[in-house]
Amino acid sequence: MSMMRQIDIGRQYLGVEEGEILTRIQARKEELADRVLILCHHYQRDSVYRFADLKGDSLKLSREAAAIQDREFLVFCGVHFMAEAADILAAENQKVLLPHLDAGCPMADMASRAAIAAAWKELTAATGLADGDIIPITYVNSSASVKAFVGEHGGSVCTSSNAKEVLAWALDQGKMVFFFPDQHLGRNASWMLDIPDEQVVLWRRGEPMGGNGKNDLKNARVVLWDGYCEVHMRIFPEHISGWRASAPEAKIIVHPECRNEVVRAADLYGSTEGIIKAVAEGERSSHWVIGTEINLVRRLADEYPDKIVQSLTPGCLCPTMDAISPANLLWVLDNLARGRIVNQVQVDPETATQAKKSLNQMLAI
Repeated sequence: MSMMRQIDIGRQYLGVEEGEILTRIQARKEELADRVLILCHHYQRDSVYRFADLKGDSLKLSREAAAIQDREFLVFCGVHFMAEAADILAAENQKVLLPHLDAGCPMADMASRAAIAAAWKELTAATGLADGDIIPITYVNSSASVKAFVGEHGGSVCTSSNAKEVLAWALDQGKMVFFFPDQHLGRNASWMLDIPDEQVVLWRRGEPMGGNGKNDLKNARVVLWDGYCEVHMRIFPEHISGWRASAPEAKIIVHPECRNEVVRAADLYGSTEGIIKAVAEGERSSHWVIGTEINLVRRLADEYPDKIVQSLTPGCLCPTMDAISPANLLWVLDNLARGRIVNQVQVDPETATQAKKSLNQMLAI
């Protein structure tokens, strides 16, 4: 499923001062209140996030939006795979709009359906295992077509908060798990389940048998696609040791998309929602150092002035999430007010049906 590219929205939006843009968004939001629901992921910039009707991580937003069926338009301030998931779960009468079509996810793009299918064929041939013996798991940060592949092969979607539980389920169902696209989430989930390192192998894209020998694959319980989050790859164990020296009282919490060495070195690890919950429930005057996207960390620092909240490393900005500006949001709302639908994200019915199977399987675990 190919992505359309974002058109130039023009100087009438990009050349206007932000204060005026924000005022106009608020007016349009009030005008369209009975027709439009604005969803914002936690990594959005504050000037967009402030207009959210629903806030959360990708799957939470899609599920909550699906429960609100009296709004015709879901304006999803996130990235492309999130808008796809919202379209899959939305009611038939609802349309999902993405304010900037170039807001993608590099990690999701590292695992196309064609590449996964080719690797699957190689993996079954190398191991001699049948389809039902290998259970695919895809992180929610993947395209609808990849989710559909997983649905077709009896697998499940997972999130950063339930990857351990989904992996445990999959290992009970089959002899091997093929986990994609995020190698680090898969490795961390395997570590949480005490799976020995030698039973977790990395499938390197573009190499025969993923760069592995037949025996390595036959002895593996978990095969990891070699995708990764570019934002969380900027975090290293040395960042943690630096904070240990300068602020030994601080609690260090990181996202499980980080390297396993980082997760092991931290005090705590958790999904976006888990990090928010940990800080919210932390004691007054507690000190938190957080390893994840910078917009979330800054927002938590503002929301909890009674606590010290700092970034483990401040260079963790998600550039594709940041592609959505107030100007893009206003452009979408202006067009809706004029009766024009722009930037609609649609998943074809066959793909949506199979992708929904993998999403429903996760919910059933």
